[in-house]
Amino acid sequence: MFVNISTPCKHGLIPTVDEQATGLEKIVLEASKRGTDPYSILKPRECAGSKQDPHIVPSITNKRIVGCVCEEDNTAVVWFWLHQGEAQRCPSCGAYYKLVPHELPH
Repeated sequence: MFVNISTPCKHGLIPTVDEQATGLEKIVLEASKRGTDPYSILKPRECAGSKQDPHIVPSITNKRIVGCVCEEDNTAVVWFWLHQGEAQRCPSCGAYYKLVPHELPH
């Protein structure tokens, strides 16, 4: 004898992504509806890299090391420390980066 212990989907047909999601997938879907990304797995918002619109760098500490490729076809990475506070510039190309506080989800 078969017993259906799951809840039926809304339309009685194929369940939607929200209806069938479980585990990490469900957590990420619910968080994205709230506008958050708890595991930093979604593509970050694109920024111009200017003083008014700096690249956002999340960090759980007050500083973080950042690598800037500067130009699309560069093979070398320019590494520098980014400290909490005002936006800072890449020493090579001048792109702006800003460190923002980030809390881990667990």
